[in-house]
Amino acid sequence: MESKPTLGLFDEFPPISTQQWEDKIKEDLKGADYQRLIWKTTDGLQLKPYYREEDLENLPQLKSGTDLETIVRNIRESNDWEICQIITEKDPIEANRKAIMALNKGAEGLEFCGTSICNFEDLQALLKGIDISATPLHFNQLENPSQFIQWLKLAAPDGIKGSLKFDPLGFFALYNKWCSTFEAGMQSTADLVNKTKELTSFRVIEVNGYPYNNSGATLVQELAFVLSQGHEYLYRLSQLGLSADAITTKMNFTFGIGSDYFLEIARLRAARLLWAKIVEQYHPEQMQRTTMHIHALTSLGNKTIFDPYVNMLRTTTEAMAAALGGANRITVSPFDASFKKSDEFSERIARNLQHILKHEAYFHKVADVPGGSYYIENLTTEIAEATWALFGAMEEKGGFVSCVENGFIQQTLEIAAQRRMSDVAQRKQVFVGVNQYPNLDEAMLEKLQPTADTTTLSNLKPIRATQQLEALRLSVENHKKKGFKAPEVFLLAYGNPTMRKARADFATNFFGVAGYTMINNQGFANALDGVPAALQSGAPIVVFCSSDEEYNQVAQAIELIKKSAPHTIIVLAGYPKEMVEQLSKDGVQFFIHLRANLYDALSRFNEMLGIV
Repeated sequence: MESKPTLGLFDEFPPISTQQWEDKIKEDLKGADYQRLIWKTTDGLQLKPYYREEDLENLPQLKSGTDLETIVRNIRESNDWEICQIITEKDPIEANRKAIMALNKGAEGLEFCGTSICNFEDLQALLKGIDISATPLHFNQLENPSQFIQWLKLAAPDGIKGSLKFDPLGFFALYNKWCSTFEAGMQSTADLVNKTKELTSFRVIEVNGYPYNNSGATLVQELAFVLSQGHEYLYRLSQLGLSADAITTKMNFTFGIGSDYFLEIARLRAARLLWAKIVEQYHPEQMQRTTMHIHALTSLGNKTIFDPYVNMLRTTTEAMAAALGGANRITVSPFDASFKKSDEFSERIARNLQHILKHEAYFHKVADVPGGSYYIENLTTEIAEATWALFGAMEEKGGFVSCVENGFIQQTLEIAAQRRMSDVAQRKQVFVGVNQYPNLDEAMLEKLQPTADTTTLSNLKPIRATQQLEALRLSVENHKKKGFKAPEVFLLAYGNPTMRKARADFATNFFGVAGYTMINNQGFANALDGVPAALQSGAPIVVFCSSDEEYNQVAQAIELIKKSAPHTIIVLAGYPKEMVEQLSKDGVQFFIHLRANLYDALSRFNEMLGIV
């Protein structure tokens, strides 16, 4: 008996052309500008509101059966990655204790950062009780890498998995100086490659994009800088006689992962695409072995001091993006890393976040889940093209070292950082708990501890996007700590119930960003009715909250307030353009609205109230 052919799910629906979709969209827009649907990223990419199968035509990573397709899609048996935890204890014995505890609680790999290893005995103490054959180990900030390798071979005669983060080019970018000379740095790198030939699962060249990420770099900028730095190693070491295979199989690439979910997924795919394009020019014997090995580390640049538990949600998004993007190793920073030394609780949450992705969401089961997605495949290509253009511009300027020497990288990062903080100040980029929906009852000043990330580097300047606004709020907390009264804001809400509530809520959010105390009420019939309560409150700031049409009532109310309390700062919620000039004459000193710069306005209020 012959089986009937099964119909596809959509076979009964007639095909719809792109033009039909476009016509329908324009009809639904009812004359509104179609460009409003185009999303413009911080890198200038213009992303369409929808993509179709035809948009996949001619994308390089989709040419079936090629090395490029396999590399970009990171095709392997599964999508498994290493759950890594950073250990920052300086003492080897204490670092070992913490490492054992982390492994017992689910860490799969360890990175020792700054642990003092002065002799072979220190290394033995550090590795005591750790199954070296099963646990990838990564070592950062070592004083003598060459000597360390000798000790490591003695400690692990059967081999070891992991890496040594040796990055003289990165050191130069950070500090604008060499440990000795450029030539010596490259020779030391070549020596490490040669000394670890038999350690086939141990990498020794670090290409670290994390400092660029935390200094304000956009997605494309970080990737371009990393590729330029990686290419500098590839070119210089090949000049010293090493093959492309020998070099690339010893390289590890670290990226900071931010909260642009789909863009981050696509960026890791674009990174593999472009690195393969670069390596191909050096004619490796086995192209597959040269695939970019990626360590994804959740960014600190977008983490907040205030409402820190929200950072857990941010790192969840970032870890998901890293996993779906095909990272080989993922480190999730604890949610409190931006303001204190992390404790057992925050480290456990960071580890368990990845365990949920693996053991509850099964992200590790299927390789390249985004492959074939119209949107992500096109994002991959868009990011790759923009990055390649910036990479090419850097090559024309002489390459990575020249771009550090002439200040190109530093200037690019400074511009990006300023733009990012400006976007936060104007709420173009929302950070819940800081510039939107702040917790008015929260106090963080007493919880702050010095962290390693507060160190100012001479060449690159680490920033957090919210640091300016948080500094304002901390200054208010410090003002209260000195015994002064908390700055108060009286909300004189009147008239139209809907508009007065909306604008009172807006004002609460606005001043709450700086931690001011809000004095709310049920509202008044008109502006004059609210004057006695405003004066009785003694608040140094009074905010009128109503509809534009009812703001013509404020003149007499302001006059009465100023007569009894001449130093009161008069603020109006909203910006009725046609009335601004007259309202200013009536005594309104500030207008707070959606386009107002939070940082500039709140800095001015702090200054007027004597808060420094």
